Amino acid sequence: MARGLEPADVVVRGGRIVDVLTQEIRRADVAIVGQWIVGVGEGLGGREEIDVGGRFVCPGFVDAHVHVESSMVAPGRFADAVLPHGTTTIVSDPHEIANVLGVDGVRWMLDASEGLDLSVLVMAPACVPASRLETAGARLVAADLVALAKHPRVLGLAEMMNYPGVLAGDPEELAKLAAFAGLPIDGHVPGVRGPDLQAYVAAGVVSDHECLTADEAREKVALGMTVFLREATNARNLLDVLPAVTPRNARRFAFCTDDRVPGELLDDGSIDALARMAIGAGLDPLTAITMASLNAAEHYGLRDRGAIAPGRRADLVVVEDLHALRPSLVLAGGRVVARDGERVGGGALAPSGLPPTMNVAWRDHLRLAQESDRVRAIGLIADQLITTSSVESLAAAGSGGVAGPDPARDLLRLSVIERHTASGAVGQGFVSGFGLRRGALASSVAHDSHNIVVAAADDGDALVAARAVAEMGGGLVVVAGGEVRAAVALPLAGLLADRPPREVADELAHATRVAAELGCVLTAPFMALSFLALPVIPSLKLTDQGLVDVDAFALTPVFV
Repeated sequence: MARGLEPADVVVRGGRIVDVLTQEIRRADVAIVGQWIVGVGEGLGGREEIDVGGRFVCPGFVDAHVHVESSMVAPGRFADAVLPHGTTTIVSDPHEIANVLGVDGVRWMLDASEGLDLSVLVMAPACVPASRLETAGARLVAADLVALAKHPRVLGLAEMMNYPGVLAGDPEELAKLAAFAGLPIDGHVPGVRGPDLQAYVAAGVVSDHECLTADEAREKVALGMTVFLREATNARNLLDVLPAVTPRNARRFAFCTDDRVPGELLDDGSIDALARMAIGAGLDPLTAITMASLNAAEHYGLRDRGAIAPGRRADLVVVEDLHALRPSLVLAGGRVVARDGERVGGGALAPSGLPPTMNVAWRDHLRLAQESDRVRAIGLIADQLITTSSVESLAAAGSGGVAGPDPARDLLRLSVIERHTASGAVGQGFVSGFGLRRGALASSVAHDSHNIVVAAADDGDALVAARAVAEMGGGLVVVAGGEVRAAVALPLAGLLADRPPREVADELAHATRVAAELGCVLTAPFMALSFLALPVIPSLKLTDQGLVDVDAFALTPVFV
């Protein structure tokens, strides 16, 4: 069939091939047998023909680093969201569900993604928990990760977020790196430069998706790292980092979405949205498509995809305009999986078997006794995961000496409630930047240990919101006046729903609108809320163990 002696199963005819291997565009047909490309040229014959009428045929897009759990839908539903946008392969880090259910959670994700039209490849979660300063539902050591690596779809070690542990020579972290020596090891080092970065790279880490500036990206590329340009729902770094990409070094860059909510995946897109943004900012379309396909594939040693050539997977994305980059036809593994932005087939259900995960020892209130008139407060930065640390003055203590929120000054009370072991641990603090005037927001999605996190303009509403999250088995809620005003149920590990992504997206959009009615100024308040509990991204965060000074990598008092 490759030689043309017998007809192929399918021929995609009449297209202009975007050849990322030679960096040119040429007219050619593509012959497909089963899930593989067997020929690229003119005059190829097939039992079935798909005429693309002169449109551009690109290789399927590869998301170099993504957490499926951030889409809030199970893997089969995630596939339904991204395949119409041309993403045919993802490299997933399931450390969200691993922080809740450990190895069993990772194996469930592997089972739930088996046999999908979307190729779901996995990196073994490196940091469960992300640090010693929080309580997760599980702990993975090097031996657990090595066992996971035996699975044929596990490629290497996922983002090593505990870079302070690596730099300090922590034996447990170094054991993980040693166990995956020679395999891809992803990094996570926002703002780390100079000798510390060199030590981190020398330990075996080969990529990073946390660059904040073009200069930082240039330094990391010069040290041998592949830099993934990220544009997530709450971490919009692509345009800041893009100036680092030049014709000389472009092969050292790829794209990743990291964390995107379902509505953004459906309406804006996946990797196509990032490539489109880069092209709109002046990047050559052929370079952008290469970054969206071949670069990510080769970074992970996936020589069976990423380009349109014999012996590669028949993952094809057909577009009318290379600048607009709107897929009109998508093939994955030789099958049409989306047409004109609509999924063909799909609807794969997730397997059963996940246990309940809301194990909370409740207190009768979430009030915080006032110890002084000044507090360290977390400050949100729009569209970024990093936060500021400031000292704020409190009003006089309320009745019973309570340090309450001050919504008039945009100073909310923040709580993180342990939900895995019923330890009763609750971290308490303050946050600014939400703009919430009344009520409370609560979520069981709280990176990475996924305890219940609550931001509140009223301590009473805070407790109501936290309890509501637990009662529905996990999810997101908005409360005001002691009543639940909006909710998104996520009963699978408190992270996911096995429902159509549009349904979940609509519920999240409603919750966001209700939060706005209560004064919230953020476009993605629940995503912002979820990252306030991640103590490996500077500068100040809150876990169930207390307030964390990330720069010092230690707990610090709330009251000054």
